[in-house]
Order: sequence, then structure tokens, then C-alpha cells
Amino acid sequence: MQNDERYTRMREFSRVDAYVPFAVRVVPPEERPNIKSKISGETILAEFQTLTDVEDKLLSDWLKMLNAKLDSIISMLTFQREGFSSLPFVQVNISGGGLRFNSKEKYNQGDVLEIKMLLPMIPPVALYIYGEVVKIEQQINGYAIAVKFIAIDEDIRDEIVKFVFKRQREILREKRR
Repeated sequence: MQNDERYTRMREFSRVDAYVPFAVRVVPPEERPNIKSKISGETILAEFQTLTDVEDKLLSDWLKMLNAKLDSIISMLTFQREGFSSLPFVQVNISGGGLRFNSKEKYNQGDVLEIKMLLPMIPPVALYIYGEVVKIEQQINGYAIAVKFIAIDEDIRDEIVKFVFKRQREILREKRR
């Protein structure tokens, strides 16, 4: 069986086209043993313990609202500090198993890429995700690069799948108009 056929058959997730803030770099061989996909800012927020509910319901609701606002501010500052706010928008075709994007740069089959992207959700999800190049197609202005996600936890895959379903709903709504 050719690689193209094997790659096509492994598609077990829904796919969708989307424009997302996106950047990519090749992971050097010496870094590969330590790669692990992550959600940006997750470690910062994990350091804080959640407070127990206060007996006063109104006060408890206000504290939860303030906590949510502070979480949003911390996330925005983290996005800005890690450069997510300045990423260019790129069209990708994404699923829970991998993604495809166009590139002027040629990658090689088997290259491991670090993909930095921001999923436009509420709240936004900033990801560092890793993928192995499984397919390269030459095009007029560059290459179509297909990657299979590797070193990914199911929680991160779930965030991507949620985004895909959200985007599919948006596309269906647009078609109904």
C-alpha cells in the first residue's frame, strides 16, 4: 500500500478549512525526544488553586466572575508574551489527527514540525503542537504540506475536535443563508 493510500485511510476525524494564526518550525533532531504538545498558559493557570465556594451565593458568584476575568487577562498577556498575537493568518485544513497547510518552504517527509497556532474559540486556545510530515505536494507557488499529529494528549486533541465542530456549524449556518 502506498503512503498516500495509508494516509487517506487513517483519517478518522472530521476535517475543516479555517484561517487561523499560525507559524511552523522544523524541530531539530536533538529536541525530538523531549517534544510534547501543550496548550499555552495552561501551566500558569494550573499553579493557582481553586477557591472553595463562599456561603454567600451572591458573593460567590461575584468572585467566580472576577476569577474568570483574571484568567482571561492572564491568557491574553500570555498570548502576547509568547507571540501568538502577531502570528499571520494562514488557511489550514485541520482535524483531530493532523493538518494540511501551504508553504513556500519545502519540508521533507518524516520532518517533525512544531506548529504554533491559535484556535479562535471562546476563550481562544493557543497551542504548541507537533506533527510529522507525511505528504508533500508541489504546487505552483510552493508546497502543500500534510502533517500527522504526534506527542499529543487527548485533552489537546479534544480542543482541536471542538474547534473543527464549531467551524463546521459556522459553515452550515453560512450555507443556509
